[in-house]
Amino acid sequence: MSLPEEMRAVEISKPGGPDVLQPVTRELPQPGLGEILIRTEWVGVNRPDALQRAGLYKAPPEASDLPGLEASGEVVAIGPDVSDWKPGDKVCALLPGGGYAEYVTTPAAHALPIPAGMGMREAACLPETFFTVWSNVFERGGLKAGERFLVHGGSSGIGTTAIQLANAFGARVFATAGSAEKCAACTRLGAERAINYREEDFVPILRAEGGADLVLDMVGGDYIPRNVKAMADEGRMVFIAFLQGPKAELNFAQIMLRRLTITGSTLRPQSDLAKARIAEALKAKVWPLLEAGTIAPLVDSEFSLDEVAKAHAHMESSGHIGKIVLKTA
Repeated sequence: MSLPEEMRAVEISKPGGPDVLQPVTRELPQPGLGEILIRTEWVGVNRPDALQRAGLYKAPPEASDLPGLEASGEVVAIGPDVSDWKPGDKVCALLPGGGYAEYVTTPAAHALPIPAGMGMREAACLPETFFTVWSNVFERGGLKAGERFLVHGGSSGIGTTAIQLANAFGARVFATAGSAEKCAACTRLGAERAINYREEDFVPILRAEGGADLVLDMVGGDYIPRNVKAMADEGRMVFIAFLQGPKAELNFAQIMLRRLTITGSTLRPQSDLAKARIAEALKAKVWPLLEAGTIAPLVDSEFSLDEVAKAHAHMESSGHIGKIVLKTA
């Protein structure tokens, strides 16, 4: 397969707002040991991209400086010691960075086949959110059928994924969102109750149900002590982001007396092996649900690669429901 020497990409010219995202021409990356080169068709837009753009989230030293943590496309080259993929295969993949480009490299073990019957646009929405939700809700959080699950930011890409997966595996799902429209989307996806946080307090609602066995929180700030109040005895709380900040005043006696567990994780710094294990679990336990149509990514909007600043502005307005994607091909 004949490949170009250069590609279109979008780089962060300096820390700042969406306007610092600038089109550039870059040399084509080359797949290293255990890596594949993907010609991207669609790229997912995620909060960490915006944080990296603003100078608040550093890329790992070994990763591309270009933003972009997930993509779908075609394998066009493989590095040494790759046997699972070959040129011509269609994949979606978790990326260490570099997704805002026509070509990107990633460990072969972090790629997954496009679910049967799914388009490439929808497949680009899968890796970052599904890796994050599976590892935090089901592996770290240990969610089980019949348990009460509270997810904040229910209309976000993470939230819409978490609602569907938790519902599919038999949990009772409660979600918070900031408008009637967003709450309606949460209930359509499987939430038993969607709580408009601008009008209602989630704490008494969850307490009336017996408390949340698991809370997935990306808000932080003053939600932290409120989450504790909303939890059932022996409940768990998992943090994946802190949109309102990571600090709060908290009575830790409640943690001991009620035997609560508080944990959290971020995906990007984890080892390649850890991410490969998440990919294996998703392929075995979640991909069949996607292929059966039991669950599906919710796409809010699409933009061209040249419209990336508009995509970031739309995400930061919090007006979206589901995922935002960029078309690169």
